[in-house]
Amino acid sequence: MGTKGRSSPRIVCCAIPIARAAGKVLLITSRKRPDRWVLPKGGWEAYDVRLETAASREALEEAGVRGTITRYVTTQQSPSTTYHFYELDVVSLDQDWLESNERRREWVDYAEAVRRLEWKAELAAGFRMSSLAPSR
Repeated sequence: MGTKGRSSPRIVCCAIPIARAAGKVLLITSRKRPDRWVLPKGGWEAYDVRLETAASREALEEAGVRGTITRYVTTQQSPSTTYHFYELDVVSLDQDWLESNERRREWVDYAEAVRRLEWKAELAAGFRMSSLAPSR
């Protein structure tokens, strides 16, 4: 959805699906650019009530991820969009999910995730603030 006719930035909620024991994050391919990787994300809907509810819903729809939101990470602003990031501790992965015919998913370590997300500055910046980031 574009920003035409919108007076305020679009609100997008991003899940950072984490396998804590392995120290990995689950990335998915973009539907618009199948050669690019993204975090599960999507627009906040009024029926979601809370931003983290939207992040969890998007993780299930786009990546087949079931889990628990455990931490608010950060908010990143672009000219047209406000991104809210939440860590989601993965409990299980559905083998068949809403967008399974449109996306691939892959577990990667922190460095590989940063590399794959670099094309989308807001996603890379939000992910770098996650608990998977090396201590400074």
